[in-house]
Amino acid sequence: MQWVRMFADGGADDRELLGGKGANLAEMTGLGLPVPPGFTITTDVFRAIQAGGGGEPVSLWEEVRQGLQQVESVLDRRFGDGDAPLLVSVRSGAAVSMPGMMDTVLNVGLNDQTVAGLAALAEERFAWDAYRRLVQMYSRVVLGAESAPLEQLIGRAKSVAGVEHDYELSAEQQQKLIQSFRQHLECQGIVVPDDPWEQLRGAVMAVFQSWESPPAVAYREAHGIPAESGTAVTIQAMVFGNMGADSGSGVAFSRNPATGAPGLFGEYMANAQGEDVVSGARTPQPIAEMVRDPLFSDAGRELRAVAERLETHFAEMQDLEFTVERGRLWMLQARTGKRTAAAAVRIAVDLVNEGLIDRATALARVEPEQIEQLMHPQITPDQEIDVVGEGLAASPGAATGVVVLNADEAIERQRA
Repeated sequence: MQWVRMFADGGADDRELLGGKGANLAEMTGLGLPVPPGFTITTDVFRAIQAGGGGEPVSLWEEVRQGLQQVESVLDRRFGDGDAPLLVSVRSGAAVSMPGMMDTVLNVGLNDQTVAGLAALAEERFAWDAYRRLVQMYSRVVLGAESAPLEQLIGRAKSVAGVEHDYELSAEQQQKLIQSFRQHLECQGIVVPDDPWEQLRGAVMAVFQSWESPPAVAYREAHGIPAESGTAVTIQAMVFGNMGADSGSGVAFSRNPATGAPGLFGEYMANAQGEDVVSGARTPQPIAEMVRDPLFSDAGRELRAVAERLETHFAEMQDLEFTVERGRLWMLQARTGKRTAAAAVRIAVDLVNEGLIDRATALARVEPEQIEQLMHPQITPDQEIDVVGEGLAASPGAATGVVVLNADEAIERQRA
């Protein structure tokens, strides 16, 4: 059995085998869009691991090596090489979209040798920033370390340095921070491996295991996703949004997911990797600002064109993840975008009027419960209220209750 598929060897119809992420990366690759090279470990591997009691298929890692060799040949970089290192991201990808429910590990392949090679390719501060991110993310996602103590160490380092943001720490300060991380982790019996191949295997297995994490299980149960369908894992060459002022990362929708209004909608953040955008640690900028920023204007216009092309290609509103590396746009994901009930109705009608879908398809895309949601009491836009916070609307209507900050507490309160 073939356990690994290069992006160039798949397409959107292979969702059950490649997962939604892998299938759409393959589709975008086939369309000639700017996608970093990579490959997908198929959902067959997940099922083989489950059937085999946790052990991987014998030939899996040889196929992974062959896949990495193809990526290396495209980029003229080598995984684990100290002079021209290739770094990769390891991400989940179920056949049915489960946004934010499973794990990701970035910058896999960095160690004390490859960080020097990365610094030579770019610059020292950036390289050590990427290394610090790997230690922080790998220890949490793969090795189960608590995130709060490491965040406290970052806060202390920024306070000592007199800076506001992580990326403002110098190379030397990042090195000291990494040493602080390691000392703390070693006291907990946790050691992030130096061997890039050990890092890669650990990251892949952690992504597979995150299928059974409490958030993922709860999401599957709520949306009727079969547990046996499993997840694929995508391994993709890293592109870096934290390489400087002309780099960044963001998320975008081809239409407003709250209202359904046409036009690119979302957020981006300069000098940041993807987790920075969703973590809330920094405030992102509206996606509309990209084309007004001289450092991002070309990438912003290209992103708009890519979003329009993908929406036309899939005949559906798109949810996009992207990175800009030194002014160059790279697409990291495209999937059908989640939307409110009001947005679902408007988008369905608009796509019919634009000739992308027929009336029967539009009716099938609006679920009965979404129509029911539209009947809930809502706060009208012009109503005078005391605003205590702002954000993207997620509730189908108005609500009252006690604020809780995690899913487990919400479930317990609902049961009580």
